[in-house]
Amino acid sequence: MNTTAGKPVHLAVYDTLADWETGHATVQLARTGHEIRTVGPSTAPVRSAGGLRIQPDLALDDLRPEDSALLILPGADLWDTSDDLAPFARTARAFLDAGVPVAAICGATAGLAREGLLDDRDHTSAVSFYLAATGYAGGGRYVEADAVTDGPLITAGPTEPVAFAREILRLLGVYEGEVLDAWYRLFHDSDPAAYGVLEKAGAL
Repeated sequence: MNTTAGKPVHLAVYDTLADWETGHATVQLARTGHEIRTVGPSTAPVRSAGGLRIQPDLALDDLRPEDSALLILPGADLWDTSDDLAPFARTARAFLDAGVPVAAICGATAGLAREGLLDDRDHTSAVSFYLAATGYAGGGRYVEADAVTDGPLITAGPTEPVAFAREILRLLGVYEGEVLDAWYRLFHDSDPAAYGVLEKAGAL
């Protein structure tokens, strides 16, 4: 039984967030009927690395795993320069403990490493030594891949927003099989043959 059906996807937003890392995922989710809600440290506006001003829909303290289909954690300078985003990693722990998926990319993977959430799960990031610098105990579970899914957890490095989106779309059952592969080939490889597959499947 899918206990997340009909629930919104929550996108974490905070100052210095990396705009480019989650766009493929959120656009495709929204186009296929998933509500996207932004969650910030508070409801005060934040500003992305690209200078976009974002007004969060709700504050982190008001987010409960049982009300969500997925928590997406983008990278941000703040993951490595302060402890300001540690509450988001603690929320990720609550989500995973409740069996609700979490998807982390770039610097957010370091936040999860510091929280101990990657010690016993397969994962990836920008490079292995980036996570090793956190002092975490999960180095043996690091996988050299564009994106990795281990149960309800997705991780990816900063150069893989399309692979990150692919794993999210797979985990939430948006696309699968040939259609998912074609979607990835179109947006990652600019493969014109993939367009016909997606058009035939009504996935454009």
